[in-house]
Amino acid sequence: MSAMHRCGTIGIAGRPNTGKSSLVNRLVGEKLSIVSPKPQTTRHLVTGILSRPDCQYVFVDAPGQQTRAKSSLHRALNRRASEAARDADVALFVVEALRFGAEDHAVLERIPPEQTVIAVVNKIDLLKNPSQLIPFLDRLSKTREFHAVVPVSAHTGKNIPELLRVLREALPEGPPAYPADQLTDRDERFFAAELLREKLFAGMGQELPYRCEVVIDSFKEEGRLRRIEATILVERASQKAMVIGAGGERLKRMSSAARKDMEKLFGGKVYLGVWVKVRRAWTDDARVLRQLGYD
Repeated sequence: MSAMHRCGTIGIAGRPNTGKSSLVNRLVGEKLSIVSPKPQTTRHLVTGILSRPDCQYVFVDAPGQQTRAKSSLHRALNRRASEAARDADVALFVVEALRFGAEDHAVLERIPPEQTVIAVVNKIDLLKNPSQLIPFLDRLSKTREFHAVVPVSAHTGKNIPELLRVLREALPEGPPAYPADQLTDRDERFFAAELLREKLFAGMGQELPYRCEVVIDSFKEEGRLRRIEATILVERASQKAMVIGAGGERLKRMSSAARKDMEKLFGGKVYLGVWVKVRRAWTDDARVLRQLGYD
């Protein structure tokens, strides 16, 4: 192994809805983090691994930081996001092109001053007037001493090679931490839950997905078939009725979409059974949150 091989962790930080998960998926080249237009879609730390001959990048996608944490769940997610940026070798601070407000400032202030930070200005493909980007980049660069400021588009892939080049320069020298063909440290059971939860965000209204959680009760491999039993937790009976829908059609539609995504990701047939259960105020129940891995 060359002495100049580099390897390190890269913690993703930013307010909700700046495109952090889409950026990780683009960098790794696979869909590892679920994506939705709704903020706070990401709840768990998801590691995405990109191995190149001269560098192994270990990206840690984290929840978006919320300035108004209304529940125990929100506070747990904020802690998780802060730790991901603090404990990594490099922090990627993601902002939206031409948008830098109080929430962005609050996230940036939570990253320790001694941490190496690269600012990523995402969604440049949405700019109607690209010349507006230059003064924005200048203002952003004055908010902190960044290692670099890189404008990109996670949607189109523009400037992603430049971001990887800058990242490699900032990472420490060292051998790979994972096998070259490994994409993540998460297992199929985790991704099954995430893909079903993604369909809840896509198929439900603005507020309800935040009151839902997916639990995988059983995950069995029978030859080439994966037999998965899952439960969707909600907080009230009225929410249960909304998830199920008239005649069970909404639940059937979301489950079918999730099953198809699982089959594509896992490369084989999937049987998916889904139930909906009421667990009152689970987002503020410390015991339930511990069971769900949010401690």
